[in-house]
Amino acid sequence: MSPARQSNGASQGSTIARQTSVVPILQTEPGAAGPVAAKKRRGFDPHAFLATIGEGRKFVLFPRKQRIFAQGDIADAVFYVQTGKVKLTVVSKIGKEATIGILGEGDFFGEAALAGQALRMDSATAMTDCAVLRIEKEAMMEALHRKHEFSDLFVAYLLARNIRYEEDLVDQLFNSSEKRLARILLLLARFGKEGVPETVVPKISQEMLAEMIGTTRSRVSFFMNRFRKLGFVDYSGGPEGGLQVHSSLLNVVLHD
Repeated sequence: MSPARQSNGASQGSTIARQTSVVPILQTEPGAAGPVAAKKRRGFDPHAFLATIGEGRKFVLFPRKQRIFAQGDIADAVFYVQTGKVKLTVVSKIGKEATIGILGEGDFFGEAALAGQALRMDSATAMTDCAVLRIEKEAMMEALHRKHEFSDLFVAYLLARNIRYEEDLVDQLFNSSEKRLARILLLLARFGKEGVPETVVPKISQEMLAEMIGTTRSRVSFFMNRFRKLGFVDYSGGPEGGLQVHSSLLNVVLHD
């Protein structure tokens, strides 16, 4: 292949990558793979079904900032968020902490225990007051075998999360830090998901946002001030000082 043709191919690849970089917020999030969509399609209520699990199920309330499990703990259960927000973090060997996910109502976490993970690879902490269902590994496995609708929903959730991780990687590789910040704010507000978006997201520090998008706190501060001046976000979001995210922030993601 000639150098000229190789150059054209690389250019086409770059164009495709740039086009793909806006896909995460536009296609996957509204998709029918999420737990809420699966519930509506099948008329299956995971809340009601999980309540029928006998031994091995425990309903737990966690106040804001309380640790649910820590990195290195024994992985012997799966968790299901009924209300509230949960933050997932990892700590490196030198003590550096990074936020890898924020979960909300209808989300599972700790599911790696089902795949043979002996110890937790991350920590889970309540970002807000949370109501969480703790399901022991054996009870979860039995429930997945017993109820096909629940098994389908759980598999669809895992696939949707895997797609989200792939989109996060594309976002990190090809999008600017400003677009990455706009996307994560929209995802936190659940724009693109079925139902009404949670335009007010829990109070979240700029350091945490910087960790999630791979940039510095100063850059996050700069872009957040810009978003506020343009009317995309509002800091007076409710009594707990949450951040209000407006749908107009999509303009940042869609603009080249």
